[in-house]
Amino acid sequence: MQLICLGTTGFHPNARRHTASLLIPEAGVVLDAGTGIFRLADYLATDRIDVFLSHAHLDHTIGLTYLLETFGVDAYDRVTIHATAEVVHAVRTHLFAPALFPVAPGYQFKQLGDSCELPRNAAGDFGTMTTFSLKHPGGSIGMRLEWPGHTMAYVTDTTATDAADYIESIRGIDLLVHEANFPAGHDELAELTGHSCLDKVARIAAAADVGQLVVTHVDPLLTKDEDFDLHEARSAFPNISIAHDLLAIEF
Repeated sequence: MQLICLGTTGFHPNARRHTASLLIPEAGVVLDAGTGIFRLADYLATDRIDVFLSHAHLDHTIGLTYLLETFGVDAYDRVTIHATAEVVHAVRTHLFAPALFPVAPGYQFKQLGDSCELPRNAAGDFGTMTTFSLKHPGGSIGMRLEWPGHTMAYVTDTTATDAADYIESIRGIDLLVHEANFPAGHDELAELTGHSCLDKVARIAAAADVGQLVVTHVDPLLTKDEDFDLHEARSAFPNISIAHDLLAIEF
């Protein structure tokens, strides 16, 4: 299966990256709906989508207002948004408030609990998702996705530590997509903002025995990938790379 990184930064887009959104084209599964979701139509392989939101912050939800281009005025019923009850309420009440979005879209909203079924992949197999809580201002959730022979996890907007509660939730997966907003050495800022440093994320990948680590939600204020020194991180976990917009990852 393939994962397309539609957006790989946080906070705000810049000339190089849009905010968080990931797509599994063959299943029509979208993880978060940041500004990068404007690219969806070029990569989608299904006639409907299921969008799973980690939390309600605008850099992860603003792209829900962009879907008119992809699905048209009369096809909103082909969009299902999955989120916790609090996030569903925030999106419906605030993002789609009449003063901000005059014509309310006909999206279906489903409350996301501890687990749910995922759409079929190209092989015709249904998948499963399990969720787990993350530490972040306002709350956030991580997601583990599994189809037969294919496993991945998405962990964004949290402060990674060596004793993170979610290590067991991601153990043994093929692909871990994990935020690392900051390079190593910015621990106080990471704790303050609810984000992660690269060295801590690499150690989590090693502790969880994952197959591959792809770093996303890169600080938009960094001007080049070289600002992230992977040398130290690779000493903890060798199979690590930094995501960029439109990167395609096999898992």
